[in-house]
Amino acid sequence: MSVIAETEELALSLSASDRAKLAEKLIASLPGPFIEEDDDGIEEALRRSREMDENPEMSISMEQLDEMIRKRFPQCVSD
Repeated sequence: MSVIAETEELALSLSASDRAKLAEKLIASLPGPFIEEDDDGIEEALRRSREMDENPEMSISMEQLDEMIRKRFPQCVSD
């Protein structure tokens, strides 16, 4: 197995939170246009990721989000 394949296997076995932290570090280590210093969207996403790591009970599941959308916009959702 190649080093990349082994690393990928190890990375995918991490928790979602740990994978996000690793991804943040890997992306930050790349040169060039992957992340612009003044990209507020990336900064906001990383801030929210840190907040959810620090306070996981503030996050909601996809099922909870789907239910909230169905309740708020019943005319737009077909079952």
